[in-house]
Amino acid sequence: MTMSDDFEKLGRMNPPKASAEARARALAVAMQSFDEAEKSSNTTQGSAHPVRQSSIFNRIWSPIMNRKLLAGSALATLLVVPAAAFLTLELTRNGAPFAESAQEIALKDEGKKEEARPKPEPQAAARKMAADERARQQEAKTADALASGSVEGEAAAPAAQADAMANSVARDSAAPMSAVDGAQPQMTYLPAPTVQEDLVAAPPENRERFGKAESNPVKSVATDPVSTFSVDVDTASYAFVRRSLMEGQMPERDAVRVEEMVNYFPYDWPRPVSATEPFKATVTVMPTPWNGGTRLMHVAIKGYDVVPAQAPKANLVFLIDVSGSMDEPDKLPLLKSAFRLLVEKLKPEDTVSIVTYAGNAGTVLEPTDVKDKAKILAAIDTLQPGGSTAGAQGIDAAYGLAEKAFVKGGVNRVMLATDGDFNVGPSSDEDLKRLIEEKRKSGIFLSVLGFGRGNYNDALMQTIAQNGNGTAAYIDTLAEAQKTLVEEAGSSLFPIAKDVKLQVEFNPAAIAEYRLIGYETRALKREDFNNDKVDAGDIGSGHSVTAIYEVTPVGSPAVLNDKLRYAEAQKPAAEASPHGGELAFLKIRYKKPDGDTSELMTTPVTEANAVPALGEASGDVRFSVAVAAFGQKLSGVSALSDYGYDAVIDLASGAKGADPFGYRGEFVNLVRLAKGLGGSRN
Repeated sequence: MTMSDDFEKLGRMNPPKASAEARARALAVAMQSFDEAEKSSNTTQGSAHPVRQSSIFNRIWSPIMNRKLLAGSALATLLVVPAAAFLTLELTRNGAPFAESAQEIALKDEGKKEEARPKPEPQAAARKMAADERARQQEAKTADALASGSVEGEAAAPAAQADAMANSVARDSAAPMSAVDGAQPQMTYLPAPTVQEDLVAAPPENRERFGKAESNPVKSVATDPVSTFSVDVDTASYAFVRRSLMEGQMPERDAVRVEEMVNYFPYDWPRPVSATEPFKATVTVMPTPWNGGTRLMHVAIKGYDVVPAQAPKANLVFLIDVSGSMDEPDKLPLLKSAFRLLVEKLKPEDTVSIVTYAGNAGTVLEPTDVKDKAKILAAIDTLQPGGSTAGAQGIDAAYGLAEKAFVKGGVNRVMLATDGDFNVGPSSDEDLKRLIEEKRKSGIFLSVLGFGRGNYNDALMQTIAQNGNGTAAYIDTLAEAQKTLVEEAGSSLFPIAKDVKLQVEFNPAAIAEYRLIGYETRALKREDFNNDKVDAGDIGSGHSVTAIYEVTPVGSPAVLNDKLRYAEAQKPAAEASPHGGELAFLKIRYKKPDGDTSELMTTPVTEANAVPALGEASGDVRFSVAVAAFGQKLSGVSALSDYGYDAVIDLASGAKGADPFGYRGEFVNLVRLAKGLGGSRN
């Protein structure tokens, strides 16, 4: 008989009916296994693979139990072989982790060890089998009569297989997964977790704003002999440059205004003899330290110093930014400490008001005499940050309060303290410029105090100060607040002249070219000098103002511009005009603090103002030249490309003088910092 005949015979046989007895035995064994597994293990064991072997086994086993296709032991044998093959195929296709087993079972097969396959999870398999059998028993109650004994005999083979399978599940559930048949557990070493690189927090966005202005060019006297500009007594640029260097970074070029760096320092220039002449000008001509073919024309102005006992009554309005952007240690907390210092400096009859602004402006303190100091200090202490920045609304409210308490013949000043981050209402530079220009007609002066980093709007604060009869300072430390508001309170609070303009006319017979060092943002048209409607800078009590020109004498090899082809030949200086001995002519226009008409002061510059060597100039002159050189190097002026930081240090160190407050010594250290940071920009 051939194999095909056997298959045909099997195919004609009727499949046996399910044996209730076999089912009952399998269910009992499964339930017993389940109970023992619950007692002996508190944790689920088995493969951690997403497709568990038990689920694959159940998909194969359930059809075998449900379908009534078994026909005795022969048919069972034929089905077991393809089932085993199918099981292997399913395990392979679903990626069952044969190699990921945590143990190795010792198998005796010709003395060789084979790696054991992972065991199905005993509790899950037993639980699933028990549930399936309960469902089948319910179906059996409504089934037809059971088959006869012969049929039961034919079904004995699959029943025995069910018993064996249940017993196997029981053994697996009772045996710990760590050791099987005495085999030692095999340690599984998981790969080291991949260490994710720390995410470096992005630096906060830098929203600082500075006005852009190119350094002044060299101009030919033959075509452009007159230079006109407004004075600048602000000091904000130096303080900001210092902070940048102290924090280990070079300042932005646009943050450097050379004239503000020079004017930061107190100088002992010759003073006017009386208040009838508000200031005195002193001119010194000397060789240029960074260019042997040029000379420096140094113009120094010293304001009349009002005696504190003679200082007029002050009506001050503190306009304080309490918006959310001020919630940093170097902003509102420092601001409050600074104003406390100022209050301690004021006289009892002076008055202080406080206006704050955030989303809206509000009056915190009505005009209060300083003799009630505790009330003023308590109002300062209550300030808290929060909200947006309605700067224009705050300016309106502050000027309104200043007008309400206006002191005729006294000092009426709004003191704006902010980081300049105006973002509600009129906030563009042009809008605020128009607002401030309108407010200055009231006769109220303005001081702008800048605080903080990150969103510091220097460009806007310069616009406000320059167009509102104002001055600007940057407060980066409490020591700077002490300098600005206490030591230099007279200069900061009490104006002696407003709308101060300088104009220099160079003699083409003596000077071929010139370059104004700094004052790029203060340049005026030639015709603006005599126009009293054009606003300019103010000078306070005891203020020092310095302006430096680099000039090229006629005939010097350092002349950069060619002579004009069609210009008339230059005559000798002595024959050119009655003023042939002059190098230049200095003119100063100013108004008194309560005046509307300007007055004129003039000073001719001759060789009598010159010294043959830089070392013969005064210490103050030499130190101011060192500061001007440093500022130009930070600005990237090409004329100083061969003049190094060491030369600046030597020049400044030799001109420090007494230096009672240590400002000049600090400057020398800043130059060293810039050198160490590799800050050459030439």
